[in-house]
Amino acid sequence: MATRLALETSPYLLQHAGNPVDWYPWGPEALAAAKASDKPIFLSVGYSACHWCHVMAHESFSDPALAEILNRQFVSIKVDREEHPELDQIYMEAVQRMAGHGGWPMSVFLTPDLEPFYGGTYWPPGPRGGMPGFGEVLAAVVDAWRNRRNDVVRQAKQMTELLRDRMPQDDGAGVGLIRPDILEAAAAVLRRAFDPGFGGFGPAPKFPQPLQLQFLLRRWARTGEASLRDMATATLDKMAAGGMVDHLGGGFHRYSVDARWLVPHFEKMLYDNALLAGCYLEAWQATFRSEYARVVRETLDYVLRDMTEPDGGFASSEDADSEGREGAFYLWTPGEVREVLGRAAAESFCYVYDVTEAGNFEGRNILNRPKTVPQCARILGRDADALETELADSRRKLLEARSRRARPGRDNKVLTGWNGLMIDSLARAGAALGEPRYLEAAVRAARFVLQRMRRDDGRLWHCWREGRASVDGLLEDYASLAHALVTLYESQFDERWIDEAIGLAEALIAGFADREEGGFYTAGADHGSLLVRKKDMVDSSVPSGGGLAAAALLRLGRLCGRNDFLAVAEAALRASVPLMERLPLGAGQLLLVADSYLGSAPEIVLVGPDDDAANAEILAALHRLYRPGSVVAFRRDAQPRCHRSQALAGRFTGKTSARGEPSLHVCEDSTCRAPIHGTKAVLEALSHLSQGQRPAVPHGWGRAVTKGP
Repeated sequence: MATRLALETSPYLLQHAGNPVDWYPWGPEALAAAKASDKPIFLSVGYSACHWCHVMAHESFSDPALAEILNRQFVSIKVDREEHPELDQIYMEAVQRMAGHGGWPMSVFLTPDLEPFYGGTYWPPGPRGGMPGFGEVLAAVVDAWRNRRNDVVRQAKQMTELLRDRMPQDDGAGVGLIRPDILEAAAAVLRRAFDPGFGGFGPAPKFPQPLQLQFLLRRWARTGEASLRDMATATLDKMAAGGMVDHLGGGFHRYSVDARWLVPHFEKMLYDNALLAGCYLEAWQATFRSEYARVVRETLDYVLRDMTEPDGGFASSEDADSEGREGAFYLWTPGEVREVLGRAAAESFCYVYDVTEAGNFEGRNILNRPKTVPQCARILGRDADALETELADSRRKLLEARSRRARPGRDNKVLTGWNGLMIDSLARAGAALGEPRYLEAAVRAARFVLQRMRRDDGRLWHCWREGRASVDGLLEDYASLAHALVTLYESQFDERWIDEAIGLAEALIAGFADREEGGFYTAGADHGSLLVRKKDMVDSSVPSGGGLAAAALLRLGRLCGRNDFLAVAEAALRASVPLMERLPLGAGQLLLVADSYLGSAPEIVLVGPDDDAANAEILAALHRLYRPGSVVAFRRDAQPRCHRSQALAGRFTGKTSARGEPSLHVCEDSTCRAPIHGTKAVLEALSHLSQGQRPAVPHGWGRAVTKGP
């Protein structure tokens, strides 16, 4: 039967449009139907790339008998968790409390007042492996609703009370103090959770956790503790060699189902690739290991090739399945490799990438590299450079052959927040690696979002697909985009991005900030039809919206002298101190902001002559720096006034280039040092800012001569 879902734009909802279940999308019609019929709501939440969502759709939602029960006894609502993360946040917490675990598909039963009373994740159609069948679950819920309604309603109200947002409170003497020992304690937690054999944190399944890896790199830069750097680099090395990476096409899969990063869950998410590209870029800036730059390029090249929409926005995900099998698109047998490469090249490729007749996944092979290319070259008696050249040619041929296979499904909806994450990484990589096409893609995506995903009143939309924007913008949208636009400014110094970021920051504070207790709400007060209004301060698969908001406000406050922005960011950090202390593994983004707030973070201002060639070497060196927490501003002397932001006026007051050569001004801890003039002297000074360490004062800096505001 064709359902209401056929009118939706979400690929996930459209996948269910032909089910015999009489699905509603989330909205006033569905909620009114539940009220009018006095039926419980069956809320099913998933996303288009979710393997087990597909399984439950095929097994249960396509079953006429189960559909008949749902249609007769329930109002069934289908939700794309990527379209409505504010709903997913509320009801996932409820399911975790009720079932002890969560995940997708998420299946939760609500009263007509939207209060949850029972839930779980995947249920098979009949009993299997110790799990009850979906039919049994439905029968039990129907019986409880008919015969024990008062108990159900009481239980639902108790759960709702538990869901009302309460940030962890610190009942000690350190209330609200953003202290260095918080960062030290978080690093200690990560050290205890670290897997010394395979990298990463904890047992299988293993998720990449790029925010935690960035935090370790920054703590190493601040403290000099090499073990912190080594935990991060060991994890990055293992992930880049394992099956988490698509060794032919680039990009990362979602997570590893085992402890050694071999067998991935094969879906590819935009946010993972944005965050991991940014993490590997920071690792390259911190260590200058060329392998990390290669991973960044291959990841971003994948996104530009396979995840970019014609108008410049970035699609959300690629499915795990193709031709009805998980991972089928990515798997190889030795025979398939020989057919493409010929016997000699196939022998080398199969050795390096662990392709065997026995296979490492369901009789076929996930490409991975148990040994490095130099190690393989020694064992094979080959020249390492010649082997690498041959492997590159083999990968190109195999990628071309793979392109003729049936591709996994692609969710092409554009999400503002996720696009902000990718714009940020593309802009940073384009500037640091000297790759103009990454910067061009970042600019194009930013223009798309600002032009096509913003309403006439300046407020953002959350989603866009095939010409239709939908869902009011959420905290993550404003915060992620504002943060990305600051990065875009610092990558190409077009001051219009600062003006756009300030507008978003002001809207963010007005619509989402808790001005009394600190922190930020997931949805605006006028978002509508939410059981409770929760805060977004804990990381999920993406950085917390509150952490990103604090990061954007801290950067803008420092760049533009906006003390109001700094005050809101500081209030959010103060409110989050207990969270960072008690749940550091869920507060990675907040820890990065706290590191910037507490750590040595120079404010760097460059003024250059009007000759772009004279500035190029300086800017290239600047963008290669590993300078976590720093803010950067640059202007040419003769930059037209129409291209200047008034928000940055204070940064450049009294600052000019010197005799046609660039000038460097550095302030730190509210103290500014004497300016440095001339290309050679500026380059030397910049080298002392690398790795975030407080440098010895280089020759020519002089004494502290001015105080900052």
